[in-house]
Amino acid sequence: MDLRRRDALRLFGLGAVALGPMAAVAGCSTAGASEARLLPSEVPLPQPFTSGLRIPSVLQPAPDGGDKSTDFYDMVVRPADVQILPGLSTTIWGYDGQFPGPTLRARRGRRVVLRQSNELPVPIATHLHGGRTPPEADGYPTDLTMPAAGGFVPHHMNDPMAKVTTGSRSYEYPFEQRASTLWYHDHRMDFTGPQVWRGLAGFCLVGDEEEDALPLPKGDKDIPLMICDRSFGADGQFRYPALDATLREAPGVQEEYGGGVLGDVILVNGSPWPVHEVAGTRYRFRLLNASNARRYELALEAPSGSLGFVQIGSDGGLLAAPVPRQTITLAPAERVDVVIDFGGVRIGDAITMVNKAAGGAQGQIMRFLVARAETDDSAIPPRLSEIERLDPAQAVVTREFSFKSGEVGGHSGWTVNENPFDPSRMDARPALDSIEVWRISTDVEHPIHLHLVHFQVLSVGGKAVDIPGWKDTLDLGAVKTAEIIMRFSGYRGRYVFHCHNLEHEDMAMMGNFEVV
Repeated sequence: MDLRRRDALRLFGLGAVALGPMAAVAGCSTAGASEARLLPSEVPLPQPFTSGLRIPSVLQPAPDGGDKSTDFYDMVVRPADVQILPGLSTTIWGYDGQFPGPTLRARRGRRVVLRQSNELPVPIATHLHGGRTPPEADGYPTDLTMPAAGGFVPHHMNDPMAKVTTGSRSYEYPFEQRASTLWYHDHRMDFTGPQVWRGLAGFCLVGDEEEDALPLPKGDKDIPLMICDRSFGADGQFRYPALDATLREAPGVQEEYGGGVLGDVILVNGSPWPVHEVAGTRYRFRLLNASNARRYELALEAPSGSLGFVQIGSDGGLLAAPVPRQTITLAPAERVDVVIDFGGVRIGDAITMVNKAAGGAQGQIMRFLVARAETDDSAIPPRLSEIERLDPAQAVVTREFSFKSGEVGGHSGWTVNENPFDPSRMDARPALDSIEVWRISTDVEHPIHLHLVHFQVLSVGGKAVDIPGWKDTLDLGAVKTAEIIMRFSGYRGRYVFHCHNLEHEDMAMMGNFEVV
């Protein structure tokens, strides 16, 4: 821990400021501080289902284009004033000044170079979530891109391996991976939560020939949906309980929000509780939970009868076969690709996507209005993809990781194996192309994300499970133990694994592994 981080702890007298929910210091129970807390808006909430759904723009290639193997893209990370709530202006921090950021469309096996410049007043570190990327392009939390305007003293915990640039950085993505729904977001050390909250998130959709050959819905019937919650101040600005509203000095949130921040406005692609007109056909929706701490249990409510989802994909791409579901559960950072068939719905009917995990306004997500009939040439085939099953007998080691509150600097905080994050400590050194089993346990709910690799879930609570497809984020419930299996292929180097409750992550619930 560097001097600036220790000073923040002493200055506010609470470990929750930088490293975790210091309930004991404030005389609160640890359990109470562990729960995510609602931050109410200071403006009246807008009427649901009055705003139209926005479809994120697609990032266009740079003027200098590319070559036979590589596409080049330019992106400016900058503030922008946008209208999210009716009649109010909100200053976002956005990729190309947009929230969500523009969608990066990529192809399997075709290299992308993303040239990103930083016009924000703070450092950034962009992580391609779910990407199989070299370590220098992974958005490691201390690999900061400093503001182009200068005047910022680097703060990266005295990490001697940190690769810090000023003004701009190029990220090189090989995209040697299956077709899948990925997303990119900020990953700055200690400040991921507030910077994602201000808008630093966008989709990356990877395609390939296998997926192209399937008769799934395509074109304007293939729609990404970024679901997140936010709160707003009286002036229409994002409201977040940061200790330092400028995000330049002291990290952390107010003590009572150390367990996670929940907003009271549900946004889909940056619109509050939107409505979207659809035809009476099948649609593919790429569902992403981009909330800091909120979980969703999605369901569809129709005027008559029942309407469900057909899951076709997970974090790591297509499933082997489609799975019908009445509800879809999404923890922070998880993605699920589904098909909804509006073919049996009457023209003029409204279908509401609800959140059964919450009540009131937060129990609503968006609405689909079936506006017209159309010919539908799409289908959901009984077989989608071939998925290799990893064999636990081939694992060279089983590692134990505990995601729990624990002592941090003499106080209660968020830890991995009772240790707060330290860039200089290596928690595992898997060999390149080796298979490992990790046994992960929790105290409260933690969505656990591994960089670089995709994994399969072997068991939860000691019982074998069949969670289909490849995952990069595991939603592990309170007081649970799960076993996951993965192959560390692709690249050597340093990566992180962490809780994707962003307040937990910022408050030190992160570890390192190095592929050797």
